[in-house]
Formats: sequence, C-alpha cells, structure tokens
Amino acid sequence: MFSLDPIWAMPRPAKRLVSVVVDITFIFIAFWAAFYSRLGSIEPYWLDIEYWYVCFAVTLVTLLTFINTGLYRAILRYLSLKAVVMVSFGAAVSGLSVVLFSYYFQIFLPRSVPVIYATFLVSLCGGSRLLVRFLVSDLLATGRSPVLIYGAGQSGRQLYNVLSQSDEYRVVAFIDDNRKMHKTAIQGVTVYRRKYVPRLIEKHHVEKVLLAMPMASRSERKSVIELLSAYQVEVMTIPNLSDIVNGELNIDQLKEVAIEDLLGRDAVAPNKCLLERNITSKSVMVTGAGGSIGSELCRQILNLQPNTLVLFEASEYSLYRIERELRQVGLAVNIVPILGNVQNQSRLTQTMSAFGVDTVYHAAAYKHVPLVEYNVAEGVQNNILGTYRAAKAAIEANVSSFVLISTDKAVRPTNVMGTTKRLAELGLQALAKGYKSEHNTVFSMVRFGNVLGSSGSVIPLFKAQIAKGGPVTVTHKDIIRYFMTIPEAAQLVIQAGAMAKGGDVFVLDMGEPVRISELAKNLIHLSGLEVKDERHPDGDIEILYTGLRPGEKLFEELLIGDSVSNTSHDRIMQHRRSLWGRWNTNSYLTHCRKLRKTTTNMVYVS
Repeated sequence: MFSLDPIWAMPRPAKRLVSVVVDITFIFIAFWAAFYSRLGSIEPYWLDIEYWYVCFAVTLVTLLTFINTGLYRAILRYLSLKAVVMVSFGAAVSGLSVVLFSYYFQIFLPRSVPVIYATFLVSLCGGSRLLVRFLVSDLLATGRSPVLIYGAGQSGRQLYNVLSQSDEYRVVAFIDDNRKMHKTAIQGVTVYRRKYVPRLIEKHHVEKVLLAMPMASRSERKSVIELLSAYQVEVMTIPNLSDIVNGELNIDQLKEVAIEDLLGRDAVAPNKCLLERNITSKSVMVTGAGGSIGSELCRQILNLQPNTLVLFEASEYSLYRIERELRQVGLAVNIVPILGNVQNQSRLTQTMSAFGVDTVYHAAAYKHVPLVEYNVAEGVQNNILGTYRAAKAAIEANVSSFVLISTDKAVRPTNVMGTTKRLAELGLQALAKGYKSEHNTVFSMVRFGNVLGSSGSVIPLFKAQIAKGGPVTVTHKDIIRYFMTIPEAAQLVIQAGAMAKGGDVFVLDMGEPVRISELAKNLIHLSGLEVKDERHPDGDIEILYTGLRPGEKLFEELLIGDSVSNTSHDRIMQHRRSLWGRWNTNSYLTHCRKLRKTTTNMVYVS
C-alpha cells in the first residue's frame, strides 16, 4: 500500500514552496488558455514580450493575494469550503489585475478573456486542492474503522466533522428516525431510517455505532439500544449536551452506553420542598457514609446546603475518600468525619448530641446476601441491633427524623440479610409507636431494589468478565431483578423521608424488572461481541449459569398484596399496613436477644 508518511514528514516551508510552484504553473496555463479559448490561437501573442510582462505581473499579484488570504497556511488534507472561497477571491483579484496591466502595457485584450481566465484559475487552483483532499481522504480512510452515526441532528453533524479529521473512524452513513431526512445527504454522507441498519452493517462491515442523541429521553435511547443490541456491533455514545455546553466534555469524547439507558426510565423532576425540608440549614448525619448509597446521599445532601454534615463510617479508607471528595466541592458546609460503629450506641449518642443532629439517614448495613448468609452473627449484630441502637441514640439525642435505608429483600425474606432488614423495620415501627408520648423522633423506612453501580452490583462484574474474555456468570437463566440508578435512589430517599409521619414504610417505584440473563447478553452485544451458545458455537463470550447462591431468590418483591397507596410523588408509594402490628418495643427486644444468643457463636448457616 502506498504510504503518505514521507509527504507528511516534509517540512512546512517545503510544502508551501511546492504549492506556490504549482499555482504559478496554473496561473500561466489559465492566462494563455483564456486567450486560446477566446481567439482560437495564441501564436501572434505568444511572441509578444508585453504579454509576458502582463503574465508575470498578474502572477505576482495573484500570489500576494493568496498569501494574504492565508491559502498557503491551509493544510490540504483538512481543507474546507473556506479554501475555495480564498481561491475564488484571489482569482477575482487576479482577473481584475489582467485588465489593469493590459491597459498599462497597451496590449490587445478581448473583454471576455479576464472572465475566462478567472474561471480557469478557480478550476485549476481550487479544483486541484479539493481533488488532492479527496484522494488523501480516500487513502487515509482505507485504514479507518467504518462507523454509523445514529442521529443526524446538530450533534450528529458536529460529530461527523470531528471524525472526518480523525485517523480512527470513517463515517459510512447516518441513521435517523425523522422520515423527512430519509435519503438526504450531509456532507456527502446519506441519511437512512433505522430499518436499513442491518443492511448497512453487513454492506460496510460496521463494527461500531456512535449514538449522537444527547437530548433524547431514556425511553427513546432504550428503543435504539435494544435495536442495536441484536447485532454484533459496539455501541458508543457522545456526552450529554449539558456537559458539552459547560465545557466539562467534548463532543468527540466517546464513552460506553450507560447501562441505565437499557432500563428506559425517564427521570422525574424532584420536589424541591421535599428535598430541602429535612436538610437545608440543618444538621444532618449519614451512617455508612462511605458506602454506595451513603456516599451518594452525602453528595446530594451537600448540594442542599445543610449547616453541618456528619459522616459516620466504620471504614477508615471509605471515610477518607468521601470526606476528601466532598471537601473538593468547595461549599460552605461544616463536614465532620466520624469513625465509629453503629453497634456502639454511646458513640452514636455522643456524636448526634455534640453536633445537634436534626436528621439521620441510616445506610450502614451488611447487604451482600451470600456474605451475610455465611456470617449470620455479624449480620444480626449490624443490621438489627445496629439499627436499633442508632434509633435509640436518635431518641436520646432528640433527633427530629430518622430514615432507614431498607431493601426489597425484606419482603417475604428467604435469606439472612433480608430477614435482618425486615426485623430492623419492625424495630423502628415498634419505636415509632411511642412517638409524641415518649419521644419526638419520626421514624420511617424506604424500600427499594438493586442499584446500578453499587458495590457488589452485577454490572461492574459483567463488564470485568467481558473485558477478560468471559465467561459471564449468571446464577440462573430466569432470575429477574429491579434496578435503579444510585443518584435517583438517593434523591427519592430524601424526598420520602420528608413525607414521613411516624412508622411509615415507603416503597420506591423501580419500574419494570430486568432479566439478568438478557442484561448480560445486551452488555456482550453492546461491546461488539457475540454470545457463545449452541446456536453460535463460534461466539466470543459464553454465559455460564452457576446456580442460585444460598438464600437467593429468583425474583424480588417490593410489596405483599395490594396494601399500598400513592403519595404526592409519582415514584414514591406508601405501605398502608403496619408490618407487624402486634409488636411493641419489648417484644421486639425480646426477639432480638433470642436471636443474638442463638447466633453469638455462629459463623455459617447453610
């Protein structure tokens, strides 16, 4: 293959000198060709020295004009329409100089010759440059990956302009759902509807599709991604338009498709009053502040301008990491990092009292089902007794609101983790019965399912397994789960807690459940790979079904029966019935003591 590297390696002055010599040649050709076209012969004029004087003078004027317009600073392989405008302007000046110098040297000049000369000059100087640009583009494109751009709007056109200058991608077509744009062309690239995607992928051997839909809703993006996931192409997307406008990211900074786009859940605008009610200008404490949910709660709480934000965490590294991140935001909020365990009630009481805590978000818990299944005693101590002691500390410190982060696994629990969270809920409801008569703390619980990107989430695990070449491990082909993004979950927890009246159980709307095996297949397809199975024995990544882990259910529930009512928020529901109405604080404590006594020496329960 012919290499252009020696040409690119030439010094810039040498390249400009070549351009000048070629333009001088074109000016001479255009000058004499104009006379020949008009008069049919140049023999009488070819020998007249005054015509050569005019030709040399016109050449000098034309070159000076090209230099002043910056034509020789333009790089041929990145040439744009502006270069043609420069050549046209230079040709117009050159044609006018032909008239002036002809009058000065008193030579015979037909009136049409300057026009013909200018036309020839534009064709030669401008056309040759465009020809070289297209030839170079074709040579460079042979080594570039063919890609489709989904979205022919402004973002798609900008992305095309960026990629046309790159050495990595070659845009072969646009895809857009707007019928009015069908079969139109954008800078020579045709726009097709989505039904042409398989044909284009096969024809051009496309391995990557770039989504240029920064303003599309989640449901629209989900529809497109589901379409593309059926083909062996890698799907990348450009950043959100807000990130581009703010200068945080550039349009050419491609990234993987966000997994939340597969869920198709459009964000609901938060209720500002609910967000601020228990936080703004108050002292707020988050237990388990370094965890997935706890850290996101801290981020959102910080933006709501509390007076003090107390970070309560047992892990030194996790506490250091979230404190450092929050301080870098630079808001005028008193951030207090406290190392401590929620099983230490005196430590909790001292902390809440010392900083006058008004609101507590209790996110500290052991939540990994298999690990808690192997460590029953610690699960009981942390999830049940830790919650109870944190609640008692809140009562003693006169905290106004206490919100427990619960889980869908607390409904009809089949594992130790779900059971401990169910008992934690019962404990708070037992304490809530004494509200107003015994204490002033409002207790509430917020239940939701899996969150994307949390520690232990299947998404990072699947991505890591795909990066290593597989296999991707799924416990059961029929297992389904509810998913929600961490920011959305944290935002809804804050709003739900603000609606509590005492002993409330709030349930977040998790949308439609997702089959984990289908999620794994989509991730493999969106990585440009093929699932290896019986139908595709030559595929890239195998999905290995390992069997349900101890205590794991095929599907999770958020509610039992229909005992649920709506709230003022579209994504927050409320459980109408008490979880266990016959219980009070004494019966709850008696049960906890029995559990603690039973599990004190236990390490594993099968």
